[in-house]
Amino acid sequence: MARTTASHLLTLETLFLVAVGGFAGANLRYALSVVIPGLGGTFAANVIGCLALGFLVYEAELVGLLAEETGLVAATGFLSSFTTYSTFAIEAVQSPTLVGAGYVVASYACGFAAVLAGRRVARALEGTVR
Repeated sequence: MARTTASHLLTLETLFLVAVGGFAGANLRYALSVVIPGLGGTFAANVIGCLALGFLVYEAELVGLLAEETGLVAATGFLSSFTTYSTFAIEAVQSPTLVGAGYVVASYACGFAAVLAGRRVARALEGTVR
């Protein structure tokens, strides 16, 4: 029975951590959309999110200083609420054809570049830790 209780507490802790991260990410995303409305805000949120997720994934793989719970709060909670694929898709479709196409290409290109930059930061950190 103690194992079941511990398992339930761990599940509740995980849900709470993801919820806290999601709350913070959603609110920061809203604030960013007020400061940078429209395509620019969505683009900024998604590229920043790619950079952060790239760092978190490669930090966990290469360095491992951050706790697993940090990944839950930051990646699963915060970044999943901060970034927004659905808004990206709607804005791309609702834009004039050339603007929408350019937005999609720029978003993917910058998103991939941001993930690579995040990986580079994690690799640099790896060199200072080991």
